[in-house]
Amino acid sequence: MTTMVTEKPTAQAAPTPASRPAVPAPRAADGIRRAELAAFLRSRRERISPEQAGLPRGPRRRTPGLRREEVAHLAAVGVTWYTWLEQARDIRVSAQVLDSIARALMLDRTERSHLFALAGVTDPLPGTECTGVSSGLLRMLEQLEPFPACVQNARYDVLAHNRVYGQLMCDLDALPPEDRNCMWLSFTHPEWRAAIAGQNEVVAAMAAKFRASMAEHIAEPAWKCLLKRLLDASPEFRRLWERHEVDGLDSHRTRVYYQRWVGPLRLDYTSLWTGPHPGARLLTFTPADEESRAGLLRLAELVGAKG
Repeated sequence: MTTMVTEKPTAQAAPTPASRPAVPAPRAADGIRRAELAAFLRSRRERISPEQAGLPRGPRRRTPGLRREEVAHLAAVGVTWYTWLEQARDIRVSAQVLDSIARALMLDRTERSHLFALAGVTDPLPGTECTGVSSGLLRMLEQLEPFPACVQNARYDVLAHNRVYGQLMCDLDALPPEDRNCMWLSFTHPEWRAAIAGQNEVVAAMAAKFRASMAEHIAEPAWKCLLKRLLDASPEFRRLWERHEVDGLDSHRTRVYYQRWVGPLRLDYTSLWTGPHPGARLLTFTPADEESRAGLLRLAELVGAKG
């Protein structure tokens, strides 16, 4: 008789605490992230000279680069609050405040993304969100030349444009993507402002339209960032914003622009929504008279667009 012997599986000892992989607790991970954010802010602050930021150097400057209070001033935030941020304190930070700090520290696109990632906040820059500009719409913009045309969203970000529009009021392609916003340019860019006839009336209407549109986006970071930038940069915008005036969007209107190369242009302005809901819109500018048509043709030749 053969006896079958079955071995029982050997019980394995439970892993000791020392053998388990170290996984940071949530609070510990948050502390590491805040420390990295603080170190990054200090390193960026220390590389900027007062002269680069448009500030006087002054006597007895011991710290390399900018002082904390200078960064706070440039970003329009509280000195104590910014100091706590550099001390890795557990404080909340909004997208619009991070946007201001990124601009004060002159961060490039990669550095800006790193700042928002360390803070755990979504970057509201136009370049980081889906623009909704299809290839067909881009071809339409090109086919509309020599007439200026662009695609904007409700926040006045210029999402796409043809070559003639790119030179209508300034060299739009020379600006960083985050500054290609008609509200921002109308209140802060001297060349853009000089190109618009009836500037005071136009910007007042834009501020009223922006307030009306913002009612549906009041809590969205991108809208709050743009509003904060405008309030910080433009006393004229602050004055208009405090009026609490609202206005609807114009679908058709004749406007006059002073183009720096070809002179005044009287253009019929038309706005068309590109979808079933208000969002991105196609703006076209067609000549209102023969002189303006000839001017647009000259402008198209200068920028290499087809006639």
